[in-house]
Amino acid sequence: MAQKASAEVVADVRRDQMLAAAAQLIAERGFSDTRIADVAARVGASPALVVYYFGTKDTLLTEALRYSEQSFYAAAEEMLTSTTAVVTRLEKLVAWTCLPEHEDQTPGTWGLWFDLWAQAFRHPEIKKDRVELDQRWRAMIARVVREGVDAGEIETVDAEEFSIAFAALMDGLSIQTALDDPVVDPERAYQVAMRFASSSLGFPWQGRRKNG
Repeated sequence: MAQKASAEVVADVRRDQMLAAAAQLIAERGFSDTRIADVAARVGASPALVVYYFGTKDTLLTEALRYSEQSFYAAAEEMLTSTTAVVTRLEKLVAWTCLPEHEDQTPGTWGLWFDLWAQAFRHPEIKKDRVELDQRWRAMIARVVREGVDAGEIETVDAEEFSIAFAALMDGLSIQTALDDPVVDPERAYQVAMRFASSSLGFPWQGRRKNG
């Protein structure tokens, strides 16, 4: 029994190593120029072992994106537990999305999203995974709104409808910042997103706070 548990731990570690390598390689090279053999070489494994864990390159892409987002959602859950004010919650979520990446996040996460969207356009299985990944983000936004309404901090609004609009806005702004748009830099993206939230949810907002 102990040997079985130990083997499962080793397998989980190996899988995570492959996912981290895949996320880094896809961010560096793009999905089309990343081969399963490249991922295998990065972690000192055989291509057959990577295929054993993930089956296809498409699955590897979606699983790598899930892996790269683990730290974001873990930090977000911790923040939502320790922070109750709806405005502060939104400020942090927007900052983590629009402003330069934190050191503990997987570099180039938006590059993974670009590849996922491109592949999802033509591949039904990836399209299905894209829906699940995007819905997780919208669900978190809707949760923040509902709890803000329940606490009497913001106006009563349709949380689901707001989450759709806000997530779409954030995606668009993040694409611009990731591509180094000269007009939509990270700070402007942050300001645009927060002003939209302020006007849509009915709370006053004067600008970015020093500790935002």
